[in-house]
Amino acid sequence: MPFARLATATTPTAHIGLGLAAVGRPGYINLHRDRDLPDDRSVEAMRARTHELLDAAYAQGVRYFDAARSYGRSEEFLADWLTAHPEADDVVIGSKWGYTYTAAWSVEAEAHEVKDHSLATFLRQRAETDALLGDRLDLYQIHSVTADSPALTDKELHERLAALAAEGVSVGLSTSGPAQADAIRAALTVTVDGEPLFRTVQATYNALETSAGTALAEAHAAGLTVIVKEAMANGRLAGTDAPAVVQEIAADAGLGSDAVALALVLHQPWAGVVLSGAATVGQLAENLHAAVVDLDEERRARLDALVEEPEAYWRHRAGLRWS
Repeated sequence: MPFARLATATTPTAHIGLGLAAVGRPGYINLHRDRDLPDDRSVEAMRARTHELLDAAYAQGVRYFDAARSYGRSEEFLADWLTAHPEADDVVIGSKWGYTYTAAWSVEAEAHEVKDHSLATFLRQRAETDALLGDRLDLYQIHSVTADSPALTDKELHERLAALAAEGVSVGLSTSGPAQADAIRAALTVTVDGEPLFRTVQATYNALETSAGTALAEAHAAGLTVIVKEAMANGRLAGTDAPAVVQEIAADAGLGSDAVALALVLHQPWAGVVLSGAATVGQLAENLHAAVVDLDEERRARLDALVEEPEAYWRHRAGLRWS
């Protein structure tokens, strides 16, 4: 398992990864992108921003980088950085297939990505990823699986994924929506030749949305590496947008709200890697302080009161504007 390299890492930031969803394309649903990114969001400007973040993350001990076929040119930007940094042979690289980027580098596109978990899409996107990342790819995940996804029942797809695993690339899935727990538990039952297919699961979990927690603990107990995305709820738990209790705990700790939000997830015993979705080097530095935040029982109890009903959380997320 590639994540065994992280398990033996000694830096406190090794279990914080950098996700490239916010910088691999000009538009995303995180709050305040007008403040985080320059007016120039050309391909070269976004490439430069991505490389700046990768440089800073690697220098500060981050060793997991997360991309996807639908994150615009994230795989391309990451591949360029890896070529320029042969010394970074200790990083773990993950990507995802199942969504196709359709925005044509426009923030105002009618549709930014289209989901398709068919075997044909896997074969096409696997070839595209291989052309960019080659043997640097450690993990390939099915992107945004729900309990009704055909990817959970397509036996031919499972055979192809198992063949990929036999080549040394770990196979996983990410989940989304209010029924993430159902998708995770369904994935745990998928086998090929009697062996579990999935070795990782990437799910949304944060102070507002904790419904997948028990299922993620079950996945961890079954031997899967758990990766957490959207730990800051697309910006709702960062800065002055964070609920008052998060800001109060952050002020007491002398840190930012985002560090507190990430620290809450890092505190979960099943969390293997927690992703930062930083769009600026300053945000990344604040995020990495999560590794040293002391969340005692009293502080965690105060944060527990923030939990929303899953349906309400995902309805709010669906209404966020691409910008």
